[in-house]
Amino acid sequence: MRFMMIVRDGNTEPKGVPPVGLLQGIGALGQEAGQAGVLVATGGLAPATSGARVRLSGGKIAAQKSLSPVMPEPAAYAIYELPSIDEAMDWAERFMRLYQQHWPGWEGDIEIRQIFGQG
Repeated sequence: MRFMMIVRDGNTEPKGVPPVGLLQGIGALGQEAGQAGVLVATGGLAPATSGARVRLSGGKIAAQKSLSPVMPEPAAYAIYELPSIDEAMDWAERFMRLYQQHWPGWEGDIEIRQIFGQG
């Protein structure tokens, strides 16, 4: 099963550049997941203000650029190939422990969603 993990920064004010130790820890965790054959893809997400939305409502299509920011704003994502949601939660907890250890005061969450269909 594939799972998308969406990291959201829960701080109302940007905390600045992530600490080097955090980035190194994330890199090591990603390398471990890659070697285990469970990491499919990762990436950062631009802020909502640089995005767009196309909506169908009331029979009309409306397009909008430069969305209003939402809090907490999604910051990054990872896609894992894992046998269960429990294993996805384990990987997410390991990721959050890196934030806990290397960036005191940072708050946020990881939303985990199963991906259906062909990968």
